[in-house]
Amino acid sequence: MSYQALYRVWRPQRFDDMVGQQVVTRTLKNAIITHQISHAYLFAGPRGTGKTSAAKIFAKAVNCHHSQDGEPCNQCDTCKAITNGQLNDVIEIDAASNNGVEEIRDIRDKAKYAPTQADYKVYIIDEVHMLSTGAFNALLKTLEEPPANVIFILATTEPHKIPLTIISRVQRFDFRRITATDSFGRMKYILDQKKVKYDEKALWVIANAAEGGMRDALSILDQVLSFSDNQVELDDALLVTGSVTKQLLKQYFLEVCQNKSASALETMKKILNEGKDGQRFIEDLISFIRDVLLYQESPELIKVESTGLKDEDFVELSKAASSTALYRMIDDLNNIQMEMRFTTHPDVYLEVLTVKLSQPDTERRVETGPEQSQVNGAKVQGDVEQLQAQIKALQQTVKELQQNGSVVNKPAKSVAAKPVKEQPRVKSRNNRVNLHKVYPVLGAATRQDLAKMKDLWSDMLNMLSVPQRSLLHVSQPVAASPDGIIVAFDYAFLFQQATDDEALIKAMEDGLQRLSGDERKVVFVPKDQWPQIRREYIQSHGLGKNGQTQQKAQPENSEQRSAPANAVTPVEETAPTEQAPAQEEAKEKPQKDVVATAQELFGSDIVKVENN
Repeated sequence: MSYQALYRVWRPQRFDDMVGQQVVTRTLKNAIITHQISHAYLFAGPRGTGKTSAAKIFAKAVNCHHSQDGEPCNQCDTCKAITNGQLNDVIEIDAASNNGVEEIRDIRDKAKYAPTQADYKVYIIDEVHMLSTGAFNALLKTLEEPPANVIFILATTEPHKIPLTIISRVQRFDFRRITATDSFGRMKYILDQKKVKYDEKALWVIANAAEGGMRDALSILDQVLSFSDNQVELDDALLVTGSVTKQLLKQYFLEVCQNKSASALETMKKILNEGKDGQRFIEDLISFIRDVLLYQESPELIKVESTGLKDEDFVELSKAASSTALYRMIDDLNNIQMEMRFTTHPDVYLEVLTVKLSQPDTERRVETGPEQSQVNGAKVQGDVEQLQAQIKALQQTVKELQQNGSVVNKPAKSVAAKPVKEQPRVKSRNNRVNLHKVYPVLGAATRQDLAKMKDLWSDMLNMLSVPQRSLLHVSQPVAASPDGIIVAFDYAFLFQQATDDEALIKAMEDGLQRLSGDERKVVFVPKDQWPQIRREYIQSHGLGKNGQTQQKAQPENSEQRSAPANAVTPVEETAPTEQAPAQEEAKEKPQKDVVATAQELFGSDIVKVENN
């Protein structure tokens, strides 16, 4: 048989074999023991944390007739068939390559048939967030009312991309990142079983480089075993992961704290000449400074043996810089790390970083000595006393002026005060309503679409961020069509703010599309101008000169498409003051048609007919 990777050979086959997911495994085992098995589950979490493994173990446990304490026996024919992927009733699907509507419809049709060999038919859909909107909608009804003896297990690394309608129909389990201690223990167990020699410091380097993924840790361990001829040494682990030795990090850190920029640059060049990765160097340095910071706060927070250093080293390092200086160093490292992502010359950024961290002025800004603190304190105290003396002098002057009658609080009666028009504190902006976008929505608006949007409005708000929800708190949908929705704001300044916020409009359109399945454009209007805009639309688009429906929706002139909201005037104000009798009769004749058109667009309960 060909060689298999460690993460495949040592894939967990029981819940107790899973590392770092005790809450999830305990809940699933209790559900099997008490026969409280749900029809759909969602396993969400970072890569390599055991989501697919847990799904397969669960599929074996619910179908095993010899299970004990919720664990599969792994000895019966059913368990062996599921382990080898040979049981037809356990179907594993990759949603990244089967994300269309037809594939999900095929699953929905086949799920109706009873299982052939096992007690439950289990569908494991991996990377479910890759499904299209149509595929999610096709899966929705099956998840809500599945056939008997069918279980769906959805696994994803990006749960925020899954529609809320799907999440509300499943039981969600969040898989946590695996700690370095748990990864270290699992690798140590595997190497003991394989009877391979290893250095524990090397295992700690691999565990920290895996960043919470057990599969990543075993993959790196596999590389180290291949590189070092079936043994695990510290130097080999450092080379494979691109990490920097702790002694070089300690030397670099002390030189930076002692403002020795030349020596720090030489140490940094030595690290890069050994083939170390620049990004890995930044990550290791951040982790190193974090350990020093935690040791300063409380030595019990750090497991010293996992860092590759000794207690004496941490005592020396914690005295080299203050906590404020460490905060500033971490901030600088984070900024450089962001800038290094798209560069082909990381050594330039690292040199600039080294010089910046080694500058004496940085330490002086961060923390002042006792003598400088006394000087600054005396200076501040002198400034305070001087200000207090000036305040007392001003108070005395005001008191003398009031006694001499120089300060007049009320205007003299003999002097006629001219009325001054009070200016508004905030000048109102010329809010403009884009009629070019409003009129097409009004032309196809229906009561059914408006009712549908009102039902989905609260769900859409929950999908937005907190600042966006607060902005829409004083708004509501007032008209809707299959292609758009008009939202009215109670206050004009909030209308203007929302109109300028392209991110808000995009988030609203995406949320409505995910909830309704249709693409709709969002248009904003001020609430106080909405009745006038609506009346103007009916009068200008409902009838022509001879009582016929106009075909032209709006003027071609771009200035007329986007007019100020406060400049929208009724037709009566812009019409000539004197009209011919024939024109009066033409206006009275189609009045009933105008009312019928308005009632059809907005509903009879909203339209109110008044005789002028």
